Amino acid sequence: MAELTVGDGAVDGGSASPTTTNRKQSYITGMLVKNPGVPIFLSVFLVTLFITAAVFTRWVDVSIITAQFRQKDILPFEDNETTNNSIVESCPEYFRWIHEDLKPWKNIGINKEMVEKAREKAHFRLIILDGRLYMEKYDYVFQTRDVFTIWGILQLLKLYPGKIPDLDLMFMCHDWPLIRKEDYQDNSTTIPPLFHYCGDDLTYDIVFPDWSFWGWPEVNVKPWVNLSKELEHGNQKIKWKDREPYAYWKGNTYTGKARKDLAKCNSDGTRKWNARIHHLDWRKGFKETDLANQCTYRYKIYVEGNAWSVSEKYILACDSMSLVITPHYYDFFTRGLTPTIHYWPIDEHKKCSSIKFAVDWGNKNIEKAQEIGRRGSEFVKNELQMKFVYDYMLHLLTEYSKLLKYKPFITKNAVEVCSCFGKGLVKEFKKISMVIGPTKASPCTMQPPYEDFELESLLFMKLNLTRQVGIWEASKRI
Repeated sequence: MAELTVGDGAVDGGSASPTTTNRKQSYITGMLVKNPGVPIFLSVFLVTLFITAAVFTRWVDVSIITAQFRQKDILPFEDNETTNNSIVESCPEYFRWIHEDLKPWKNIGINKEMVEKAREKAHFRLIILDGRLYMEKYDYVFQTRDVFTIWGILQLLKLYPGKIPDLDLMFMCHDWPLIRKEDYQDNSTTIPPLFHYCGDDLTYDIVFPDWSFWGWPEVNVKPWVNLSKELEHGNQKIKWKDREPYAYWKGNTYTGKARKDLAKCNSDGTRKWNARIHHLDWRKGFKETDLANQCTYRYKIYVEGNAWSVSEKYILACDSMSLVITPHYYDFFTRGLTPTIHYWPIDEHKKCSSIKFAVDWGNKNIEKAQEIGRRGSEFVKNELQMKFVYDYMLHLLTEYSKLLKYKPFITKNAVEVCSCFGKGLVKEFKKISMVIGPTKASPCTMQPPYEDFELESLLFMKLNLTRQVGIWEASKRI
């Protein structure tokens, strides 16, 4: 499910669906190239060579392996008061996955019948005409996911007036992706384009930034524009070496099989797994939750619930080495993360022993563990600024609109969306996340689609890095 887990407190927004579903294992959902100019095959050869050497040396300095993949420095976001607009930066590499998400319709385009077909699974329809936003709602949406998703698009229209083309799309707000590939094997011309917060290797859902970037009032999580700064300051309160030398997670252990299994990793008197797992009943409220004070452990665990979790960005932002239990789902930015570089992979089939090894390794190799945590935090700080969240939305909607084979129109039951504030925390969070006016900064420049051989090589490297951790665990040599 889309749950928020934190250090000093945890937030679980509840489930948008009452039951769980089984999924085939999906180990690799992609990764990014930090410098496409370096020959990919040479990169793979070097990675394989170093990984082989690691069996004997016990550790590979991933900064050496991945130096060629590092993102070049990200320029700060220029707001509407900035006058210098001469430099246009490149988008983060994970933007290239936009091309992959839209690939099913690249050659055939998207007609009105395809969009109407997606209505069966959609919560609402969004239409943009001449820079104005219209919505037709079909079904109940859990909490305020739809409210803040639509609010985010309104801010995009205000930030980049005249840059968002006319379009017509269907949006779904529940946990699991729904457009299953197996249902369209014989007739690819009928794949319905459905926007959603997450995807996996078994579905065609088009991934879009989730509502929490503009606020999650039900669990008292502030908009990302403020929260990201608070996390950065909170991260400096306790030095990494002075933090608790354990792996920490707190949340609803009843949500999803992976979390039920994780609850078994607490010390039971006979086995010490180096983990501190705490159950939290989200129905009891979150008035005392403060994400900025969560960074008190050297290691933070990320585990999925029913599907992806919005908590990953908060966990990564902590400077703690993130221990990511084998993910099956991805959101719009997580395909830019790389094992042993931004996080440490945890084997879902032996969670407890895998977590214990990771903590033992990190406590013996403090500088290396701290470096992995730092790189995860830098990814969030540099490549997940609100500037790039908006740019991702802009590029995704622009590329999607190019595929439409009909002129969008205002449907019979659609109404224009107002910039209304509402009441309580909804009003407060909307005001915090509100864009003041058009920016003078240009959108970042998105790189071209991956070549097939690039993707194959990148996935191979990511898989090898994950397998190498498994080899270290099996050897039990730290």
